[in-house]
Parts: sequence; C-alpha cells; structure tokens
Amino acid sequence: MKQIATLTLLLFLATGCTVGPNYHRPAVDTPALYRGLTAEQAEQHEPTSLADQRWWEVFQDEQLQELISIALQQNYDVRIAATRVLQAQAHLGITRADQFPTLSAGAAATDSRWPRFNSVPASEASSYATTLSLSWELDFWGKFRRATEAARANLLASHWARQAVFTTLVSNVATAYFQLRELDLALEISRRTLAARQDSLQLTQLLADRGSTSMLDVHQAQQLVYTAGEQIPDLERRSEQQENAISILLGKNPGPVLRGRQLTEQPHAPEVPAGLPSSLLERRPDIRAAEQRVIAANAEIGVAKAAYFPQISLTGTSGYASGALSGLFSGPAGLWFLVGSLSQPLFTAGKIESNVRLAEAEQQEAVLAYQQTIQQAFHDVSDQLIAYRKYREFRQQQELLTLAAGEAAQLSDVRYKGGTASYLEVLTNETNSFSAELTLAQAQLNEVVALVQLYRALGGGWQQENVTDVLVNEGRSVLVFP
Repeated sequence: MKQIATLTLLLFLATGCTVGPNYHRPAVDTPALYRGLTAEQAEQHEPTSLADQRWWEVFQDEQLQELISIALQQNYDVRIAATRVLQAQAHLGITRADQFPTLSAGAAATDSRWPRFNSVPASEASSYATTLSLSWELDFWGKFRRATEAARANLLASHWARQAVFTTLVSNVATAYFQLRELDLALEISRRTLAARQDSLQLTQLLADRGSTSMLDVHQAQQLVYTAGEQIPDLERRSEQQENAISILLGKNPGPVLRGRQLTEQPHAPEVPAGLPSSLLERRPDIRAAEQRVIAANAEIGVAKAAYFPQISLTGTSGYASGALSGLFSGPAGLWFLVGSLSQPLFTAGKIESNVRLAEAEQQEAVLAYQQTIQQAFHDVSDQLIAYRKYREFRQQQELLTLAAGEAAQLSDVRYKGGTASYLEVLTNETNSFSAELTLAQAQLNEVVALVQLYRALGGGWQQENVTDVLVNEGRSVLVFP
C-alpha cells in the first residue's frame, strides 16, 4: 500500500496543473462576400472555390505542369523550408524530453597504494562501484507541457509556412511561364510584321525607281521596317532572361525552357468561383501559420507564469559499492539515496514579472499579426477578382481595336497602291496596327496572370501529392518523404 501511495503521489506531482491561458481563436472580422464579385456571382454565393482545384486542374498546359512538378521537387526555397520543418521537429523533441526523468548509469574502479610513513605502515586499497542515477524536475505547474505546446505549434507553423512556399512557387512558375509565352507571341508578331514590311519596302523602292512614287515614300516605308526590326533584339533578350529566371525557379542553372500551348490557347473560364470568405481562414497556409504562432505565443505565457511557483525536483541514486570486485553484487554492497527538493523564488528584482509581461506582449503581437494576415488575404482576393474581371474586359475591347486597326492598315495599303492615298496614311495605320497587336498580347497576358494571382490569393497550390508532409500524433512528429 505504501508503494502504491508513493506512486500515486509522484503521478499527481508529475501531472499537477497547468498555469497560463488556454488558447482560443482570436476574433476576426470576416465579410459575408468578397468585394470584386459580379452581381451574378454575389447572388449565387457558391461555397466552392477555384482554390479547391489542384494546380494541374487549373493549369492544363502539359509543359507548364512539368515545370511546376520539377520546381516543387528541386526549388531551393522549398528545400530550405523543408529543413526548417526538420529543425522545428527536432526542437519539439528536445523540449518534450524535459517532461520526463533523466537516467544515467556509471561505473568506477579505484586502486590505491600508500607508502610507509614514519610509523604508519604501507597500505593498499581497492574499491568498485556501479550506480544508476535519476534526476527529475516535476512538471507540477505545467511549465514543460506549455513549452511543448509552444514547440508543437511552432512545428505546425513551419509546416504551414512551407505550404505557403508551395503556393507562391506554383504561382511564380505559372506567371513566369505565361510571361515567356507572351514574349514569344510578341516576337512572332514582330517577325511577321517585319517580313511584311520588308516586302512593302521592296515594292515601294521598285515604284520609286520607276518614278511612280517619291523617295519620301521609301523613307517612310523604311521607318516601318526599322520600327518592327528594333523590337526583335529586345524581345529576344527578354525571352532568354525569362528562361533563366524560370530555370532558377526549377532549381537549375540557366538554360532553355520547353514551350507548350500558345498564350492564346491557355484555357480559363470567364467567371471563376471565389468561395466563402470564412473558408479562406482554413485554406490559406499563411493564415494557418500565423494562427499557430499565436498558439505558440499563448503557451509561452504559461511557461513564464510557471516561474512564480516552486520548482520540485527528485534526485536519486542506486547501485553497489564494494572493496572487492567479487563481492560487488553480494552481501551488504547495495546502496541508494533519494532526495526531494523544493525551490521557491523569493526575490528576482521583477525578472519573473517582466518575463510574463514580455510573453503577453509577444502574444498580443502575434494576434495582431494573425488578424492583419487575414485582412491582407481578403484584400488580395478582392484585388485579383477585380483585376481578372477588368483585364478580361480590357482584352475584349483591345481585340476589337486590334481588328479595326488591322482592317484600317489593309485598306490604307489598298488605297495607296490604287493611288488614292499617300504613304503617310499607310505609315500611320501600320504603326497603329502593330502597336495594337502588341498591346493585345500584353492584355492576354494580364488576364491569365490575374487568374494565377487569384488562385494564389485564394490559397490554392499547396494541396498536392508527392510532397513532404508533417504528421503530429500525441505530441510526436514525423517527417514523411515520398
């Protein structure tokens, strides 16, 4: 009965209570609808979101899918984020170990001889000992449990921070790829325009040689050629530099990048579902990471407050000691002692109180950062909803402008060849048509990039297979690789 009572007392002392506040999710101001939705979207109020789709469902260009897959495996930011998860996992193991006793074993052997001194005869002595020592600071006030709670939250924060890297990386690769395809389209337009203008220049030069037109027309035709020609080297430079940027995102040295579908062939719906604003709190990994940092800071208050209370420690040693090795484990060779100690801080010059105030202020900062992250997320989604809709409207108007400018250029060319218009009219309309085509290519890019940024703002891109994941089960974390 005495042993049972002692064991029960130890368990009570080990578990005890837990000081400090328990975590409650901070209040946030969540709008009912995103600003930027069309009236039709607002009426439908669908709970589904674009971010619910996997990134390979959103980006259907096979070559882009291949680039994203490579980036998710080889990008250095992703790999650095994974090591931070490993660091947080190790820190959790270190912190959690403080809740348990420390056991250590030892052995010692001593053989000594003293020479004769005056009337004291010479002597020899031997001693042997084995010991098993225990040291345990009882977590009666929950200091170590709160520290473990904070470490576990920091582990999950690093996990969600890594998921945020995935989201950003998918967005960056897709954006860079579409920018590359826009440069390809602009280069194609410039080369096609240059070839047509070179043919026109040859015809104008032939007419001038025959006296059917003046050299002014020839010089104006040359302007058109040089205007198209000057674009090509700059577009080629930007294209190669864009390939280098994509290579770095893939974790590779600069090199060429394979292309897939044309920019104009990239599928995207005219209207995309945004989902409910309340679901953004669970979907955006940066919000999840910010909340885990609030949990960690909240637990640190309990760690700081535990210093107000006594520290209860147990120290024990058990073993054997004997002057002869043959008698080490027999007879009266056994030894043991057990010491219980209690230490209560009496005067610390306000250090403990300042630590508590520091922990509380850090928790308040974490709460404000969490609320700010949520507000910024709503801002991001609203901006990209507006951008996607307005860029689409701009692209539609630019298509009409480009069509009209192209028809005007063709008509002016016919009028010039028929002798009813000057080459200045051709110059003006050709310049307008070329500029309109380049502007249309940029408008098409802006629209598809707005879709990419909307997907990122809604928290899409991290829900994928074949990536490292963190499992937390009863305080134990394991990093699982594919």
